[in-house]
Amino acid sequence: MTSAKPQSRPVVFLDRDGTLNVEAGYIHQLERLVLIPGAAEAVSRLNQANVAAVLVTNQSGAARGYYPESHILDLNNRLVELLKKEGAYLDALYYCPHLPDGIVEEFTSTCQCRKPEIGLVERACADDQSLDSNRAYVVGDKSTDVELAHNIGGKGVLVRTGYGDQVLEGTYQWPVKPDYIAEEITEAIDWILTDLKIETKAF
Repeated sequence: MTSAKPQSRPVVFLDRDGTLNVEAGYIHQLERLVLIPGAAEAVSRLNQANVAAVLVTNQSGAARGYYPESHILDLNNRLVELLKKEGAYLDALYYCPHLPDGIVEEFTSTCQCRKPEIGLVERACADDQSLDSNRAYVVGDKSTDVELAHNIGGKGVLVRTGYGDQVLEGTYQWPVKPDYIAEEITEAIDWILTDLKIETKAF
C-alpha cells in the first residue's frame, strides 16, 4: 500500500481584488470586475501543474452596508466565469464578510477569518485534505496577504498590481517582508512553480 502523502498537492491561496481582477474599490456593478491581463493564464498553469488554486478574500462590503452578502457571491461567480472562458478554474473560493467596526450587525465582529487571520485557510484545508500545508503560498497585493502567508508557515508573494506598490512605498497598511515581489500574477506563479520544482528535486 502506498501512503496518501504522494497524493497531497501544493496550494496557492490567491487574493481577489488587485491580484486576479483589476482593483476597482467596492464593486457595485458586476461588469466592473475585470481580470488583470494574464490572470487566467496564471491560474491555468497552476491547474496544469496540479497545484491547488484557492481564493481567500476579505470582502467587507456587506458589513459596511454597501451591498448584500449575495452580491459577494455574484462577484465571485463572475470571476469564476471569466476564468472559465479562458480555460482556468479555482479549486475553491472562500471569503470573509466581517468587519470589527461594520454597520450591519450580522457581519460586525472580530473574527478568525479576516486576513491576516488564518480562518479561511483552515477552512480550506479542512474541506480538502489533499492540500499540503507544508507547501503553501499566498499571493496578494496587501500586507495582510503576506502576513497571512507567514501566519500559516507558508511563503508570501506580493504583487505590485492593486495596492502592491503602495505597500512597498509604505503608504498603505504596514511594512512586510514578502518572500518574493512580483510585477503581477503571472510572474508570481512563475516564481512559485520554480520554487516548487526546487523543493521537489530535493526529495
